[in-house]
Amino acid sequence: MLGQKRIRDHGLKIGVMETGPRNSITDIEGVAVGHCTILSDHVRTGVTAVIPHEGNLFREKLPASSHVINGFGKSTGLLQIEELGTIETPILLTNTFGVGSCINGLIRYMLEDNPDIGISTGTVNPVVLECNDGYLNDIRGMHVRQEHVMEALSNARRDFLEGSVGGGTGMSCYQLKGGIGTSSRVLHFAGHDCRYSLGVLVQSNFGKIGDFVCKGKKFTDYVPGFSTNGNDAKVQGSIIVVIGTDLPLNGRQLKRVCKRASVGINRTGSFIENGSGEIAIAFSTAQRIPHYPGILSLPFSVLSEDLIDNVFRAVAEAVEEAILNSMICADPMYGRAGNYRASLQNWIERLV
Repeated sequence: MLGQKRIRDHGLKIGVMETGPRNSITDIEGVAVGHCTILSDHVRTGVTAVIPHEGNLFREKLPASSHVINGFGKSTGLLQIEELGTIETPILLTNTFGVGSCINGLIRYMLEDNPDIGISTGTVNPVVLECNDGYLNDIRGMHVRQEHVMEALSNARRDFLEGSVGGGTGMSCYQLKGGIGTSSRVLHFAGHDCRYSLGVLVQSNFGKIGDFVCKGKKFTDYVPGFSTNGNDAKVQGSIIVVIGTDLPLNGRQLKRVCKRASVGINRTGSFIENGSGEIAIAFSTAQRIPHYPGILSLPFSVLSEDLIDNVFRAVAEAVEEAILNSMICADPMYGRAGNYRASLQNWIERLV
C-alpha cells in the first residue's frame, strides 16, 4: 500500500491462502486505519487508530473478544469486551505511557456524536492497547496528547502506511526496527458459494535477534556476526494483534480466533518472554448489535464450527505476514540516547 515495498515484494510468500486485494485489515469492508506520528528531538512515538466500521460504533456495536497470551501490559477496555462480547469504540494503539491520554481522547471523540452517553444511557468503553517504545522514544516525556488521538482518527483511510508510523513509530521487533504491519486472507468454503475476508494489524515490539525466523530461515544463520549496540540485552517488549473479519462469528468463536494469533507470532521465532505482553483482540462486521434494540431478542447467525479450521489457518498466516511487513516497511531509526535500530530491509535479500 501507498508505494511501500512489503515482504511479498521481496519474493517471500507467507502461507498458502489467497490474500485480499490490499493484503490488509482494510480488506474488510468499512474498516479504516489512521496514524498520528510524533517525531521531534528524542521523541519517536504516536497513535494508530483502527475503526471497525464507518457508522456510529456506540449505537451499532460489533461482536468482539480478546485473548491475553501473556499479560505483561497496560491495556484498557478488554474487561468489558470479555463480559459483554461487543466493541463500541475504535481501537487505539500507542506507547505504555500514552494510554491515559488516548483514553481521554477516545472518550471525547465518542461524546461528540453521542450526547446520550453518561446522561440518559451508560458510559462508554474505550479500547486502548500499548507497547513500550522506551528504547527509541523519550517515553518518560509522555508526549502523546488528546489532539494526537483526534488526528489519528481523522486520518483513517483504507490505504495507510506500515512500519515506523503512528503507534509503531518507536517500536522494535527482534532488536530490529518494528512497528505497524498488516495482512489479510480470503476465505472460501467448499460447497458454499461465498467469500469472506479476515485481516490482521499488528504493533510489533518483541523478541531477540537470536530467535528471529523469516519464513523458516533463522536470521543469525544468514547474517552471521550481526549484533545490536549491546545495551539492550534485557529489553523485552510486546505485540498487539488486531483481527477483523466479515465472517459471522460470535464472541466465543472470536475468542478462539484470537488464541490462534500466537501461532503466527511463534512462526517468527518468539517463545513469549516473561516481560512481553502479547494481546489479541478480534471483531466481526457481519452483524451489528444496536445499543437501543427496541425488541426482545436479536437474530444472530454464526459460522458452523466444522468450518472454522480455515479461519484458524488464516489468522496464523496473516499474523506472521503482518509482523514481517511491520519490519520490512520500517526504515532504520536513531532515537533516545543515541539508541539505534537497523531495518530488516538491509538483509532481506539474504533470506529470500
